[in-house]
Amino acid sequence: MRRRKKKLKLGNIFIAVSLVILFSLVLIYFLGGANSKNLQQEVKKDNKLQENKKEEEQEYQASMVMVGDNLIHSSIYKDASDGKGGYDFRKMYELVKPIIQKYDIAYYNQETVLGGKELGVSDYPTFNSPQEVGDAMIDAGFNLVSLASNHTMDSGEKAILASREYWDSKSDVLAVGSYSSTDDRDKVRIVTKNNIRYTMLNYTYGTNGISVPSGKEYLVNVWPTNLEINDVEKDTLYQEYKKQVKKDIEQVRDSVDVLMVAMHWGVEYTDEATEYEKDMASYLASLGVDIIIGAHPHVIQPVTWIDKTLVIYSLGNFISAQYQTDDYNKMVGLMTSLEIKKKVKGKDVTISISNVDNDLVYTYYKNWRGFKVVPFSSSEIVNYLPDYKRVHDKYARVVKKYDNNISVKPAYGVE
Repeated sequence: MRRRKKKLKLGNIFIAVSLVILFSLVLIYFLGGANSKNLQQEVKKDNKLQENKKEEEQEYQASMVMVGDNLIHSSIYKDASDGKGGYDFRKMYELVKPIIQKYDIAYYNQETVLGGKELGVSDYPTFNSPQEVGDAMIDAGFNLVSLASNHTMDSGEKAILASREYWDSKSDVLAVGSYSSTDDRDKVRIVTKNNIRYTMLNYTYGTNGISVPSGKEYLVNVWPTNLEINDVEKDTLYQEYKKQVKKDIEQVRDSVDVLMVAMHWGVEYTDEATEYEKDMASYLASLGVDIIIGAHPHVIQPVTWIDKTLVIYSLGNFISAQYQTDDYNKMVGLMTSLEIKKKVKGKDVTISISNVDNDLVYTYYKNWRGFKVVPFSSSEIVNYLPDYKRVHDKYARVVKKYDNNISVKPAYGVE
């Protein structure tokens, strides 16, 4: 009897231990599964939070540079002649090319119409320039061009249509201000760079008294000022054209992140903005234009802000053969750069313009040959303009005249 009791006791212990082990295994299984499930849920939750955070904090950037008038006098295209009926202007821009090519968006004003040599090239007062000029500018990195100037009508409709055909063949370039038809003018042209959508509108104060054919106003965008209309008609016409400009802006404003307007305005060879320039700039700013770029005076005028709108009243000449009188004022131009930032948080989009900087450029030539555009910040300036530091300081003061906080790059060798 005693042996049986012992066996029963040992059997009970074995069963109890087995049950404990089994229970522990079951517990571990379920707890482990729960923990694993919770861990997976936490990972998914964290991934979702990271995705949402990434979506809310997306930021895009595009860099931009702007230069002034490409004014092609006969001495310039003669200097570019290959002696066989062709032209090569690339050497004239070789010192600025490495700078321009760093930027996503690079603007210049084509002062003279590129009607091409087939129509016969010509000089002041009625210009027509070789299309190889455009080839050289594109090679240098420019991809945004304004065509509306007081010289657009110089060689007539044929030259404008030839120019438009040339620019339309350059798929990577946005050229504005002069068109081949009403439909062409009204076409919305939008370019996207680094997820930033932009466009440009372009107007000129007039066409040097050469009438734009009735019904063909598309040939050049005109926004007249007091320079070409008398006092009786001035206000009425000015207000009428304001309505057209407003319509143009409203057509594109909501479709782009950045809207630029290139204005051919002002008084030649004066470094002060006229009251009309200031009025136009204020009006454009009120309509939501982000950047206003001025041309025509052939000399530098100040850079400033109107609220959040950057205004460059005149970039001056980029290249020309104008006389080196009046202390080089027609030979010194402005090269303005900036950064465009687009920040997306959910459905909110914020656009900002920052890091606005200005470099001066000088057009060198001797005996009407050897034309070269030289940045003042480049070591090459020493070889082309011995008095460059004094000249730089003089025109840097013009740039900063309306806003002393505007940045101007120092001349080479100056801290």
